[in-house]
Amino acid sequence: MRHRRRVPQLGKPADQRRALLRALTTELIRHGRITTTKVRAKAVRSEAERMITLAKDGSLAARREVLGYLYDKQLVHALFEGAKERYGDRNGGYTRIQRTVSRRGDNAEMAIIELT
Repeated sequence: MRHRRRVPQLGKPADQRRALLRALTTELIRHGRITTTKVRAKAVRSEAERMITLAKDGSLAARREVLGYLYDKQLVHALFEGAKERYGDRNGGYTRIQRTVSRRGDNAEMAIIELT
């Protein structure tokens, strides 16, 4: 049973799922917008918002936690530099998910997730 489990399984083993979410979160923060399936976008939303909340905190412990999660060290430094002025007045809701057309090959629901 998987009652009250937050992150969807995404059809992958736990290690591959963690690596996928880390990669998608890294690319979302790097580019500001990525196109993926709707289920993956909903899964990566919570991770991205958690990273931005830690970046707003700005402490050394928060920086080390984000460095352990994201793949790019320079990206972490850029995130910590810009998070205060970009998201300082908000208490969450840093991402937006917009549905797009279904994927042609397997008719999967696609979405664009972007930082607002």
